[in-house]
Amino acid sequence: MRIVVQRVLSAWVEWEQESTEHIAAGLLCLVGLHREDGPALLEPMAEKLLHLRIFEDAAGRMNRSLLETGGGLVLVPQFTLYADCRRGRRPGFADALEPLAARALFERFVERCRQHVPRAQAGSFGAQMRVHGVNDGPVTILLDSAELGLPRL
Repeated sequence: MRIVVQRVLSAWVEWEQESTEHIAAGLLCLVGLHREDGPALLEPMAEKLLHLRIFEDAAGRMNRSLLETGGGLVLVPQFTLYADCRRGRRPGFADALEPLAARALFERFVERCRQHVPRAQAGSFGAQMRVHGVNDGPVTILLDSAELGLPRL
């Protein structure tokens, strides 16, 4: 699982005739799932994301988490995070989890995050979305379950 985490001043997602609610300060996260990912990753990745200390404290240091600040959360499914660009000019997506399984796992991840951030917003899986965010900092961090040493399944 890969999550591109962006600290934002505001964010929302639009698709077709729908959109998420706008959030104020918080996190905009692009979430990609690997073909070998399973439910065991959801808890540790949610914990890492929600407790990541990337918000400033009174001294101006990145020392507070999303949970400590009470910020908003927007999660966007993004299979292209597993694009393989090593050969040629057209990315390959063989490492991305197949759509049906990815949708189910993404929805479970959203529900897991909502246990701590009840008003967390989520984009629509498989839709052509327009993602809006005003970066703060900018602060952009990549969380990769493989680099964190987490078991995939």
